[in-house]
Amino acid sequence: MSIYVYNTLDRCKEPLEPAVPGKIRMYVCGPTVYDSCHIGHARSVVVFDVIYRYLCARGYDVYYVRNFTDIDDKIINRANELGMTCEELAGKYIREFQTDMVSLNMQAPDLEPLATRHISQIIRIVKILEDKGYAYAVDGDVFFAVEKWLGYGKLSGRRLADMEAGARVDVDARKQSPFDFVMWKASKPGEPAWESPWGRGRPGWHIECSAMSAQYLGETFDIHGGGKDLIFPHHENEIAQSEAAFGKPFARYWIHNGFININQEKMSKSLGNFLMIKDLVRIWHPEALRLFLLSNHYRSPLDYTEQAMREAASGLDKLYGFLDRIVGCFDVWPPEPVSDPAASAQSGGEIWQRFCEAMDDDFNTARGIGILFETVRSLNREIDRQGADAVTRQPAQFTRIMDIMGIGRVLGIMAEAPQQYFARQKHAVLASQDIDEEWIQEKIHERAEARKAKDFARADQIRDELKGHNIILEDRPDGTIWKHGDGKTQV
Repeated sequence: MSIYVYNTLDRCKEPLEPAVPGKIRMYVCGPTVYDSCHIGHARSVVVFDVIYRYLCARGYDVYYVRNFTDIDDKIINRANELGMTCEELAGKYIREFQTDMVSLNMQAPDLEPLATRHISQIIRIVKILEDKGYAYAVDGDVFFAVEKWLGYGKLSGRRLADMEAGARVDVDARKQSPFDFVMWKASKPGEPAWESPWGRGRPGWHIECSAMSAQYLGETFDIHGGGKDLIFPHHENEIAQSEAAFGKPFARYWIHNGFININQEKMSKSLGNFLMIKDLVRIWHPEALRLFLLSNHYRSPLDYTEQAMREAASGLDKLYGFLDRIVGCFDVWPPEPVSDPAASAQSGGEIWQRFCEAMDDDFNTARGIGILFETVRSLNREIDRQGADAVTRQPAQFTRIMDIMGIGRVLGIMAEAPQQYFARQKHAVLASQDIDEEWIQEKIHERAEARKAKDFARADQIRDELKGHNIILEDRPDGTIWKHGDGKTQV
């Protein structure tokens, strides 16, 4: 089966056909490290983490590069505000970003290059463009001449003539066109600077990604990704300068994830509704956050609300609850290797095939998650009828899917067994209230006795009393268990 990808460049779904069969080279724009990362960043990194995992699981040899922009106007301004060097500020937020990535159970890309370590490659491309007549220098700045590149606007669908009609851009009389963009900036007092043919200066934002992607993936590579906000001008400018410099297509497929709103409002500093990853994972289990971020198709907008997060947390409980029921049925856990490089849609069973059909349709994680929960419901019914021994091959398919979604942490030193998950959640509930587990178990026993005596009013009263302490009961054939009520970790 072919994987179909929506290519922003062509505005349609296309079969994924890498330049070299079996190998995929992928570049994703990483953060500009001048502040903590917010939930919008989280969506992008989670989306491309799952795409990376799935392509590997389908047998592709994937080389994944995600950069850091560590020199930029925002970094310079913030460093000056805090009395730090740009290098110190960037280092601080790179370390924080890496901590966020660990908390969200990310697989590290193969390479995470920094812009400041690729100055020579940046200068080389700018010089090529100048020599070809696509760039011109003024007062130590070097601009790309957009009107000389006939393909400008092909990614975003914008035409220069239309843009000029409603133009709102900074006026710079030195530019040949108001839409020319800077690739090299002359240095100002107190700013980081490097020697160049045009004098001391520093790179512009767009040229950094062109240089780093060409260095590690070649002048043409397979997948370029990022958020929709990067389509214009960042990715449009990358295409223009890369293709003008090298005379060949830049990226074959362009993948862009949609925006996140907060309670139906756009995230903005003026509204003060930026939600930082480091704060969210103190409130919610990180895997509940992943589940939420994957709950819509990656190209669709996603609305963050408390209710949506409660639903994601409740869903995570169901997934771990199922693992808890079956983990004791196997001598080795997980029951077979989760990430199988040779896995395909034709092997691995019916559940795996259905999941692959969903993911082959432009990485539809929403349908994939739906298949996970359908599987939990059907296998729980089967266990109720026949016992856990009846479930044999299916858990291997289930855990393979969980691993691709980055949920369950079923492999490696970061592994969290179901018992550990529920113990941690229970500890959070107990720590936040003046109760202990012995009292809860007494209430569960009292409720069981009331039900035996057919005193259902008393049994319901006990359930409601526990619910008032954020404790939810779940009756099973083998007894009653309790869980936290709202999914919050309360760390």
